[in-house]
Amino acid sequence: MDIVKVFGDNLKNYRTQLGLSQEAFAEKCGLHRTYISAIECYRRSIALENVQRIANALGIEAYKLLVEDKKDG
Repeated sequence: MDIVKVFGDNLKNYRTQLGLSQEAFAEKCGLHRTYISAIECYRRSIALENVQRIANALGIEAYKLLVEDKKDG
């Protein structure tokens, strides 16, 4: 399992389910749009504090961002 890919995929899936652009979502969680883009493109690892900020902005528990979707693999 590639945790960076799993996190990026989960972030993008949850964000798009909410109908939020990267820019709108970044503003909601207090991060920069390019940071969100880099996470979703697997180019950036992420600090635990930011995992929690992202989960809070998505309205989910943080662990859900780290769980691999088995239907894709």
